[in-house]
Amino acid sequence: MATMHYLFCCIFSVALCYALAVEHRAIAQQRVSAQKTVPELSHEQQLRNRIVQLAVAELGVREATGNNDGPQVEAYLSYTGMARGNPWCAAFVCWVYKQAGLPQPRNAWSPALFPRQRRYMGSSEATKQAMPADIFGIYNQRLGRIDHAGLVRSVDKNWILTVEGNVQNQVASRRRPVATIHTFADWLKKVDP
Repeated sequence: MATMHYLFCCIFSVALCYALAVEHRAIAQQRVSAQKTVPELSHEQQLRNRIVQLAVAELGVREATGNNDGPQVEAYLSYTGMARGNPWCAAFVCWVYKQAGLPQPRNAWSPALFPRQRRYMGSSEATKQAMPADIFGIYNQRLGRIDHAGLVRSVDKNWILTVEGNVQNQVASRRRPVATIHTFADWLKKVDP
């Protein structure tokens, strides 16, 4: 009887060890497959995220007197060689790119942020192409040119969420229909000189 009991305990122990080993292997395989399903971000995607994070960190920066002035607004303008009192939406965009380690763009005149080799036009097709950290431009009929620029924070169907400077005297986030965007520019893509 003791031999039977001993034999039963041995068989039970072996079966238990086998079951635990199979379960351990299954858990290990789940971990490996979970690691494979989370893709690493490309350098460009990381850079885009960094640009958007830097811009978002500036939300709420306000002009001191409502005359395109104040310490941080003047820092944006200064980076592009402009003095206080000048419009600063494009300077804000350029300053954010600089904080992300990019030397370009660097121009306080909003139309200059949309050179032919970097721009794509606002439309339903552009919505598919628009990416976080791209620059958007709004056209002014009276002036006959783009007169406001900002950064794309995210894209949702026919809308973009933005971070933009010089909006009601501050850095603000807006939800804009893509139909109101004249042009987008991608300053992260490689272009031929």
